[in-house]
Amino acid sequence: MISEETKQLVDKGIMLPLMEEFYTIQGEGFHKGTAAYFIRIGGCDVGCHWCDVKESWDAEVHPPTRIGQIIENAIKYSKTIVVTGGEPLTWDMTELTEGLKKKGCSIHIETSGAYDLTGTWDWICLSPKKIKLPKPEIYPLANELKVIIFNKHDFKFAEEQAAQVGEDCILYLQPEWSNREKMIPLIVDYVMQNPKWKVSLQTHKYLNIP
Repeated sequence: MISEETKQLVDKGIMLPLMEEFYTIQGEGFHKGTAAYFIRIGGCDVGCHWCDVKESWDAEVHPPTRIGQIIENAIKYSKTIVVTGGEPLTWDMTELTEGLKKKGCSIHIETSGAYDLTGTWDWICLSPKKIKLPKPEIYPLANELKVIIFNKHDFKFAEEQAAQVGEDCILYLQPEWSNREKMIPLIVDYVMQNPKWKVSLQTHKYLNIP
């Protein structure tokens, strides 16, 4: 049972429900192939049916962890930090990012954009979901837009989302892993016809790493 005091610290972003943390190779998007330390924060109510980290959804099963401890663990391995979830913006990211910045880290976030953007980020990967659309203010700040393609209708959704980001935002279409054999040929054809888009693959799954 989490105390009321701990809950208040989590609400303020002084503690965060930490699901896992690990050093690996970024497998997706613009920074694929880059060694990075991942901080996975628990808690998400977006609820994508094809989510491959559903165990992250319930924040209460992940231990509230002090920001200082998270930062000290991270900088032992890398100055490139990826904050992911769950949906990390469920929580206030100000304390975490300020602390990492003081240590000279480059900080990336992977987010659906469904909540207010808190924290200071060097790279924002926006991966919007139909169930709970991004906040309007995050679109012009996104460095990359990564749309998951599960079915043909998702191409239309991708174009709707691309129309809202800045002109320098890099556009990616990524096949949903369980449906990749059906979707990859469609994505390849789509990108060849619409070369503003790039293909993103979950290369870490092909490499069999976290």
